[in-house]
Amino acid sequence: MTRLEGRTAFITGGASGLGRAQAIRFAQEGAQVVVADLNEEGAKSVVAEIEAGGGEAIAVSLNVTDAESVKTAVERAIERFGKIDVLSNTAGIFDGAAQLGDAALESFRKVFQVNVDGMFSVSKAVLPHMLELGKGSIINFSSNAGLRGGAGGIAYTTSKHAVIGFTRQMAAAYGNQGIRVNAIAPGMIQTPMAGDFVHTPEGKALFEAQPAGRLGQPEDIANAALFLASDESDFIHAVTLSVDGGMVDTF
Repeated sequence: MTRLEGRTAFITGGASGLGRAQAIRFAQEGAQVVVADLNEEGAKSVVAEIEAGGGEAIAVSLNVTDAESVKTAVERAIERFGKIDVLSNTAGIFDGAAQLGDAALESFRKVFQVNVDGMFSVSKAVLPHMLELGKGSIINFSSNAGLRGGAGGIAYTTSKHAVIGFTRQMAAAYGNQGIRVNAIAPGMIQTPMAGDFVHTPEGKALFEAQPAGRLGQPEDIANAALFLASDESDFIHAVTLSVDGGMVDTF
């Protein structure tokens, strides 16, 4: 029996990077997958890849900063699959590592709007359906930058610290109603968001110096998310799982 057989997973930011890797991995383990992204064509491409492998998925257009878009996307998921067992709040943006002296309030708010407000809106829309089921797993995406300073700009770092607080409070409020809420804090992962930095001498020096000695891959994160989505992590609540090759604990 596959680890997510009979379950529906709703993944924001599912068209690329960490979201895409989770969508494919979850489908391999039997989940029906909702690939939700602002890039609907990209989401459809991921769905085609899942279907080619024998899985079941749908693509939905989702702008996490728009309440009506969130409502419609969740309704489509429920209409198609009848429930949502797993929510992965993966959608997020980077701030270009802009520090306070160079950052504008407008850009600071935009990062929060996507990374924090968006997570809030999607979680709030999905929560009633999980409570009705009496169970569910929510996985929020923080970052290495949510565990320390120096791993991003002022907006990104602050927003990713906020994700951890959000995760802990949700876990405290809904854990006794069957809802598990945890977070993942990725390190340097080869994704479009990481851009070319991972290939620069500075980037290579960073990941080569960490205990794992290599650059992280989206599949590394997908495997961690699969664990948190499955019954294997049933006694794990409010945890922020660092998946970064050991960087945050050794640098």
